Amino acid sequence: MSKTLLVCDCLGSQTLNTDALREATGLSCKTCYRSLCVEQLDVAASAITQSDVVIACQQEAHRFTDVAEEVGAETPIFVDIRDRAGWTDDATDTTPKMAALIADATLAEPLPKSIDVVTEGTCLLIGPAEQALAAAEKLADVLAVTVLLEPGTDVEPATAYDCVIGTLHSASGSLGQFEVRINAFQQSTLGGRGTPALTEPRDGAVSQCDVILDLTGGVPLFPAPEKRDGYLRADPRSQPAVAEAILAASQLVGTFEKPLYVRMEPSICAHSRAEKPACSNCLNVCPTGAITSAGDHVEVDPLICAGCGACSAVCPSGAISYDAPNPDHIFRRIHTLTSAYRKVGGVSPVLLVHDDHGTEMISLAARHGRGLPAHVIPMEVSALSGFGHAEMLGALASGFARVDILLGPKTERDALDPQLALADAISPGKINLLDITDPDGLSDWLFDQPVGEVLPDTVLPLGSRRQVARLSAKALNPNATTLPLPEGAPYGAVVVDTDACTLCLACVSLCPSGALADNTDMPQLRFQEDACLQCGLCTNVCPEKAITLQPQLDLTDAALSQAVLNEEEPFACIECGSLFGVKSTVEKITEKLAGSHAMFGNPQAARMIQMCDNCRIKAQYHSTNSPFASGERPRPRTTDDYLSKRRDH
Repeated sequence: MSKTLLVCDCLGSQTLNTDALREATGLSCKTCYRSLCVEQLDVAASAITQSDVVIACQQEAHRFTDVAEEVGAETPIFVDIRDRAGWTDDATDTTPKMAALIADATLAEPLPKSIDVVTEGTCLLIGPAEQALAAAEKLADVLAVTVLLEPGTDVEPATAYDCVIGTLHSASGSLGQFEVRINAFQQSTLGGRGTPALTEPRDGAVSQCDVILDLTGGVPLFPAPEKRDGYLRADPRSQPAVAEAILAASQLVGTFEKPLYVRMEPSICAHSRAEKPACSNCLNVCPTGAITSAGDHVEVDPLICAGCGACSAVCPSGAISYDAPNPDHIFRRIHTLTSAYRKVGGVSPVLLVHDDHGTEMISLAARHGRGLPAHVIPMEVSALSGFGHAEMLGALASGFARVDILLGPKTERDALDPQLALADAISPGKINLLDITDPDGLSDWLFDQPVGEVLPDTVLPLGSRRQVARLSAKALNPNATTLPLPEGAPYGAVVVDTDACTLCLACVSLCPSGALADNTDMPQLRFQEDACLQCGLCTNVCPEKAITLQPQLDLTDAALSQAVLNEEEPFACIECGSLFGVKSTVEKITEKLAGSHAMFGNPQAARMIQMCDNCRIKAQYHSTNSPFASGERPRPRTTDDYLSKRRDH
């Protein structure tokens, strides 16, 4: 079934070229409607029934979705070309941008992954007695509420909910699986007259709950509390805030889908080796504490992860990658946008990356202000902090003249700022972080920027994020060989002090990416720069402190092959002549130990230092007082021995 594009000029408020859109998108587009959502809704219903439909209207998506349900058809694809393109003060033709937006909307998106979280409605409520008890009264009908009151508070009998006394020591977990520890814990004893008696206080009481409602107004129990599912906070002095939190808590009963935002590949994680620390980038930027160390690699708790994407942006090896959607889909969207834009004759496009907050700003700017310039193509992403240097450079190499990233309230700047610095070092002055909260200010800034130049020979961003970054850097710097990068960059060289290096090869055995290698035929330390993650493990493990890191990006083919960083002449065994070890090392050990160490006090023992493994074992076996030697071997007993013994008896 062919796809049909339905476009509407929204009561004549925007100009549409249906012939150009049909040619650019390859979709059937017969005419431009005037009021598709109201007066011509029957036309939309007929099209939805007969074919797969792409409707160029996002505002009334719910109305067309209801129509599709009524006629039993598939839900249409919706794309907003009005707020993002048609409504603008720019006199330039917006058809190229509309074509790009439609092509992006029709790009198939990978199905999201999720797990089920089940909550039975057990709720821990903490805060001042007056506010906490009032909130408990309202929630008791829908949740199993336990109120935690401070020591010294009088506990009145209540049948609808439970009251306990204590101090909350710690809390962990998320929606459906919170665990709390309480000190000075006391419960009411049943029966008796007057105020109920309390049990003896005890520390370290442990309990579980599905929801925590925090009305203390103090320090939150978790980092990034607004991103912790099931943890609700409100200022007890604000009745509207408390009422909103109570309503939200009452809805947290049942089975919920928790998206799996990131994918983890432990085998390529460069966190540590042999208890030596290396990369901790993801641990440093995770706002929720969802990432923890697990020996040689890190682990991500999917129930705590809020999907900000910061870990994916800073991971040098790709061990953690954003998966909702994955980087491949982002690169395909970037290429689709710029190629569709150029196909209709668009020039010098600018990519405006934003989240749902940016979508609202763009809508307000279009309805009440100047809108967006015709050459600025917006692209909404779910995880703005995950749009790292590889995506920025990939957009420039795909044909965008500039990349502007509109920050939102949920954006993690700790991850984006270093990514901008890294991308700017590779392609200066073409990427901006826009910390603008006023829709009119956004429009004014975009209209005031000069039209930039695009790359004459664009590239297709394919492969891993590291591969895309390298490919893009080469395209953006065709005449460069090596680019200096800021500290902490995931690309660079390893510099070895050959005077200090003993070629012990400890760095080789622990290098997580295989950038450092040895040579089985001779003492040699080899290095492949393209594989180096600059994780720092080699510098931490080197016993001679002979290794330093040099952040840079080698754009030549030499970075793809192994180079010799240090090599020495092997030592020839004094017995058999076979090569082993490093000549200088063997000579230093001989000089230091021969005649001065108890094990090598005599010349014969000292000679063993200069022997290969096989000859050393042989020499040790035949030496005087050999630990491998035993007493004289007994003579085998024969038949004559047995007969002789019988005769003697």
